[in-house]
Amino acid sequence: MKPVTIARVERVLGGEAASWTRVESGGWSRNEHWTVVLADGTRAFAKVASIDPSPAWLRDERRVYSCVSGPFMPRFLGWEDGEEPLLLLEDLADAYWPPPWRDGDVDAVLAALAEVAATPATGELPALADEDWSGWRFVERDPERLLRLGLVSPTWLERALPELAAAADRAPLAGDSPVHCDVRSDNLCLRDGRAILVDWNHTRVGNPAFDVAFWLPSLQLEGGPAPDRFGVDALAPVVAGFFAARAGLPPPEGAPEVRGFQRAQLEVALPWACRALGLPEPI
Repeated sequence: MKPVTIARVERVLGGEAASWTRVESGGWSRNEHWTVVLADGTRAFAKVASIDPSPAWLRDERRVYSCVSGPFMPRFLGWEDGEEPLLLLEDLADAYWPPPWRDGDVDAVLAALAEVAATPATGELPALADEDWSGWRFVERDPERLLRLGLVSPTWLERALPELAAAADRAPLAGDSPVHCDVRSDNLCLRDGRAILVDWNHTRVGNPAFDVAFWLPSLQLEGGPAPDRFGVDALAPVVAGFFAARAGLPPPEGAPEVRGFQRAQLEVALPWACRALGLPEPI
């Protein structure tokens, strides 16, 4: 950790740092994450945002912590803005981070998401329904990025795309609940039978089923059940379209491996959407 960052952590927490350990994130970001232990034994998880668009995202996450609170998120410990914003949160190093998914873990995540859905947001957050989460209209304008992935044929896409796009357009996104918008195993852990979600920078207000639906492709990839079992099939076309529009894009600077993971999720989400709509599976 750079001396200037140590000084910032000490200033925000009001104590001397005795040790600090770099945390290799299980997610896709290449920004710095540290576990810091103060001389009095206080532990904190430090997020330092330096690679665009992460500084803006960390400011967004700070705003969410002022609008939403509950046992489903880490305790907020401190914040300092600047060229490289610094967010200090409860250290969750002692928690269990799946996969593998143990008995009861999936139910614990569903229970946490239900708690999130029932928690009122005390400040203004963007509306989920005001954004295009689907991506099928993008695929309509530029189908080649999807076709180059080799997951669908031009003939299949020509036939299926209108129905997929229409279903995504009518999918229920509106609502009043906080929606995390980035539920995956690298963004959650389990401790004492409870699930705790991290990385709240994309949080919106809308239909809480959105969080369940977007979690399911990665859950199946990690050995969990098929998405069809969770009662959120109406959102399957949105999930599939989101990954269909992005998996073939160039990788972002701050997360160079994310496109491969998006492709893997698309390989789950697209057949799921087809089953939900009664369409032939991709060929």
